[in-house]
Amino acid sequence: MQSALPGLRMPRRFGRWVAKDDVARYLTEYAGHHGLTPRFGTEVQRLEQDGDSWKAHTDGAPLQVRQVVIATGYNREPVRAAWPGQDSFGGELLHASSYTGPEGYRGTDVLVVGAGNTGAEIAADLAEGGAARVRLAVRTPPNVVPRSLGPIPTTLLAISMDFSPAWLADPINRFLQRRFVGDLTRYGLPAPRSGVVTQMRATGVTPTIDVGLIRELKAGRVTPVAALERFDGGEAVLADGTRLAPGAVIAATGYTTALAPMVGHLGVLDDRGRPPANGARTSVPGLRFVGLSNPLKGLLLQINLDARAAARAIARELRGPVR
Repeated sequence: MQSALPGLRMPRRFGRWVAKDDVARYLTEYAGHHGLTPRFGTEVQRLEQDGDSWKAHTDGAPLQVRQVVIATGYNREPVRAAWPGQDSFGGELLHASSYTGPEGYRGTDVLVVGAGNTGAEIAADLAEGGAARVRLAVRTPPNVVPRSLGPIPTTLLAISMDFSPAWLADPINRFLQRRFVGDLTRYGLPAPRSGVVTQMRATGVTPTIDVGLIRELKAGRVTPVAALERFDGGEAVLADGTRLAPGAVIAATGYTTALAPMVGHLGVLDDRGRPPANGARTSVPGLRFVGLSNPLKGLLLQINLDARAAARAIARELRGPVR
């Protein structure tokens, strides 16, 4: 079972674990296959209801439409943390969205901030790519899970967990983590404070899927440390008082949907800036969201389901009531 968008399978030549460049190729092929012509360079800045239609205010001429689907992405805009004293730091400080590879960090002491999927992957990539030292600053201890259990992808098992109660799913996950991941506290990574499903539903944080971090932890090439609290000149000061002098700090501090300027005034976002209703469901007639959730089973699969549901609902509404 492979994640894909509606109406076009992911090419088998991309393999089981599809690389980012192949995902980009797939999206290009997808647009051509379905005859889609995106209007690039046009930013929708605000949506307003206009009778039974919608007016989209853009950086050009406004657009008048009957239905709106917002699919701008769950990880649209980087969250750039502002640590006290960061202006005094003399090394390189960048958000993970600007990281392009380990080549520029060979022989460098690097501090990666954040142990979610992005931070874990970057830390492993740096260690494999020849960084002199890689430390991983952890504020929220992650639930680390393997990418697959034998031939079975973990995301396939996660499909049922999206619908399972935490009291049932969390013990199963703990057993699988003990069996296939082991005790990572032996290598300095703090134990998670709650189970996979409980953590996901309380914070929106998905488990960290291992694509090399465990190997690098065991080899001592990635060292977990306390959370980053502030900078003091050339030093990074951690929550436990430890002072480090890294040559570079890469902040894997997450992303936001950045939807508030566009639709915040419509009352369709929760306190985290995300729409509670996705797919066919809508809290305002004629306005729907696709791809603005972060499910355990994987985003492309959820987009597929939401897009199909939204398309069916819109088709019914545009046809009008049956007499």
